[in-house]
Amino acid sequence: QVQLVESGGGLVQAGGSLRLSCAASGRTFSSGAQGWFRQAPGKEREFIAAIRWSGGNPNYADSVKGRFTISRDNAKNTVYLQMNSLKFEDTAVYYCAARRLSRLATMTSEYDYWGQGTQVTVSS
Repeated sequence: QVQLVESGGGLVQAGGSLRLSCAASGRTFSSGAQGWFRQAPGKEREFIAAIRWSGGNPNYADSVKGRFTISRDNAKNTVYLQMNSLKFEDTAVYYCAARRLSRLATMTSEYDYWGQGTQVTVSS
């Protein structure tokens, strides 16, 4: 089993920045990929970004491209999501996910492990 724990959420004004962290523990793997998703009230969980543990270009949703950056620290088994120029519509619970395969999947069903989520609230 793999455990994922998110941190770094909070309240920020529009235009501000936050950095989310996702620490993995348990039976971690050197291959595979991790992603970030978010879910706003009354909406489905949506893909934000994904990155391979082995490197290569990440994948981003169009809604966050140019504002959010996903990165990883393999030594710490941690993936980060740097969020800049935050907008009110970025308000949601943000989830970290991991999958054993390395393809940068964008669907929730393609991920094997999930964190508990961290709330991000952007005030307008």
